[in-house]
Amino acid sequence: MNKAQSIKTDVLIIGGGPAGLSAAIRLADILKSKGLERDIMVIEKGSAIGSHTLSGAVIRPEVFRELLPDSFEQIPFDSKVAKSGTLFLTARRRIKSPVHAPYMGNKGNYTASLGAVCRFLAEQAAQRGVGVYPGFAMSDILYDRHGNVCGAKAIDTGVDQGGKHMANFQAGTRVEASITIFAEGSRGSLTKKLIDKFDLQNGRNPQMYSLGCKEVWSVKEGSIAPGEVYHSLGYPLSLKEFGGGFVYGLKDNKAAVGLVVGLDYADPSFDIHAALQVYKQHKSVRKILEGGKLLEYGAKTLPEGGLYSLPRLYAGGALIVGDSAGFLAMPALKGVHLAVRSGMLAAETAADALAAGDFAEKSLSTYETKVMESNIYKELRPVRNFRQGFSKGLIRGGIRFAAQLISGGAGFCGRLRAHDDKDTTKTIAGYKGKPFKERFGAKLDFDKVLTFDKVTDIYFSGVAHDELQVPHLHVNNPATFKTVNIAEYGAPRFE
Repeated sequence: MNKAQSIKTDVLIIGGGPAGLSAAIRLADILKSKGLERDIMVIEKGSAIGSHTLSGAVIRPEVFRELLPDSFEQIPFDSKVAKSGTLFLTARRRIKSPVHAPYMGNKGNYTASLGAVCRFLAEQAAQRGVGVYPGFAMSDILYDRHGNVCGAKAIDTGVDQGGKHMANFQAGTRVEASITIFAEGSRGSLTKKLIDKFDLQNGRNPQMYSLGCKEVWSVKEGSIAPGEVYHSLGYPLSLKEFGGGFVYGLKDNKAAVGLVVGLDYADPSFDIHAALQVYKQHKSVRKILEGGKLLEYGAKTLPEGGLYSLPRLYAGGALIVGDSAGFLAMPALKGVHLAVRSGMLAAETAADALAAGDFAEKSLSTYETKVMESNIYKELRPVRNFRQGFSKGLIRGGIRFAAQLISGGAGFCGRLRAHDDKDTTKTIAGYKGKPFKERFGAKLDFDKVLTFDKVTDIYFSGVAHDELQVPHLHVNNPATFKTVNIAEYGAPRFE
């Protein structure tokens, strides 16, 4: 049996997204200014930097000026937002709001391919001597004899679907580090283990998530201008479902279209991917996409719980940044700038720890202090109750939000508690509303021209797996999966 190889670095950053790469760049710059030579390694599970990052984001650029003051003009932002609006949709109509909804303005922002931005950041990191290694997924956290984090281990390769070692088996490499920065994105597998291990969610609200499905299209010239941005509320969502749609105009006659829906809906049959296909059939969206061609598809969860759902951001030998921590500004639905900021603050903390040779929990706790004294806190505090306020539907949520706007975020009764999204999902028998398929009927017959089934969209996601590799998804309770998940909640069968 092949034994795991071990390598050492001073700082291991797990995740090559904006948070992880910003941490690497900022840390390299600080260490250079202090005359310190330390090894920094970024490990990214995607086959290339940006391969797990879908195009079509709207980004606030100010923090990038701080991160890369000499290279800001070279960052491959797509277009400066020139026109934006908020739309209220019904099944047949659209009403354009005369003013932006609170926090939804986009003046000074840019549309961008986040994948292209990440590739640029990776180049900047490499120029500073950072080792950037895509194509390696980490499966386990390493701990020292004191119980502190001391790195991570890559997945074993050459393992079949049954877990048996094949002829090409290779044990995953152990990467030992003084500090490990978790930058995996929303619901990162190792971050979840870290939070459970050190009970980092203790005393905090549980995180609340939405799921966003997005497509990037090549559209007819004149369909939408670069930098033209629209967010929509309403159709195809009901008053009991939280979320909305968006359309962003990009350069070269491209557009990003998507739907983001909170996962605390009651209908067990609700299908966010299918709801996106219904959304595209609305005349306001259809007229932009008709005659165009699908280029890319992707989906991701978004952490929406806000300030009260942030876990403790540190442990002995470890820091958490970006979406892994839950840094997302609601209701603006923007998190890239917060991810970059958190990476920079984590880098400052890591630099101090490296200089002192102290990686204990107490030393790294200064990171959370920095966050709470930064623009991250200033941005999250006024909307600290926003998402929780909508847990009982849009009408009550709107009233609560109005009270929050007047009171600086406190609302009627201060901190609102939250519950896990799964607690609101009803069983098939227990759900009293009209099921998803009955709501939309023939609109769920996808034509593979404007609308697409999941298998077709996944093809456009660029996902590629070895037929024999170990499945990513595992059933936690096989004994009850058929009797509960499938029979009571209508979970899909995959036998």
